[in-house]
Amino acid sequence: MTATLPPRQRRHEVETGPSGHAPQTKRARPRISAGRIFAWAGLILVLLVTLFPFYWMLRTALSSNSALYLQPGNPLPVEFSWGGFRRVLGLASPDEIAADGGTSGTLNFWLYLRNSLIVSTTITVGQVFFSSMAAYAFARLHWRGREAVFFLFLTALMVPPIFVQLPNFVLIRDLGLLNTLPGIILPFLFMTPFAVFFMRQFFLGISREVEESAMIDGAGHFRIFFRIIVPMSWTPMLTLGLLTFITAWSEYFWPLLVGRGEEARVLTVALGIFRSQTPQTGPDWAGLMAATLIAALPVLILFFVFGRKLIDNLGYSGIK
Repeated sequence: MTATLPPRQRRHEVETGPSGHAPQTKRARPRISAGRIFAWAGLILVLLVTLFPFYWMLRTALSSNSALYLQPGNPLPVEFSWGGFRRVLGLASPDEIAADGGTSGTLNFWLYLRNSLIVSTTITVGQVFFSSMAAYAFARLHWRGREAVFFLFLTALMVPPIFVQLPNFVLIRDLGLLNTLPGIILPFLFMTPFAVFFMRQFFLGISREVEESAMIDGAGHFRIFFRIIVPMSWTPMLTLGLLTFITAWSEYFWPLLVGRGEEARVLTVALGIFRSQTPQTGPDWAGLMAATLIAALPVLILFFVFGRKLIDNLGYSGIK
């Protein structure tokens, strides 16, 4: 005759076994297939191809410019030197520049960096603000011809930017804004079709019940936008601001066309001019790569800090 165990003890033995210890389950090891190996090999190859230009830039910046021409294929810095960074930052004496084979031309790095920051930051703030307001009008306000106007607005995405450079140049010249920072900023300040489309996609996903509740309390469209929509949309606005800042920071042709003067010169244009100042031995590649590395640091820092949020929001907004 077997003893009958209480229900709680029977359940405990079923879960832990007669010995009182939980049974150990073996974890199945992931199967290593040929497809997985090829996928990882392809990913590593793409990563190396992507990072190699940055490594080569760093290797060139840390080399002595006069020695680069003797060992152009050396994968390591040739005669390790900080001379390129010192020349760019204005810390090298004329004797040091001559000994390192650098160019005697000057690069007012801090002035050009300040101009680039002013231009990029102003364009970013203006585009995010005005594009968000336009996107809210297209997504929430009901007015005759809204869809037709939005369609015509999006057709501007198919117009190459080079086509509008000449009309914009004539306008800036007639306004007397050549060789000024406002002349560089003005054509990009208000909005772009992509920015409006990006924010409109997010606004369409916001529940209308929130706005309807605010309207019942007597709030108008401006109050709803600034008190409700903007606090709910700071993440896509941050993503749009990051994209806009990177684009404005990298712009070259328009600042070259409008801001060739010393006081209005941005960093991208200054690097091109620095490249053309060739010493006797050849271009100052070490100084040029050092300046390019320093110029790329703000964008790289922004991308590393907000890169994950940028990718998530692009997918959420339907941008592929």
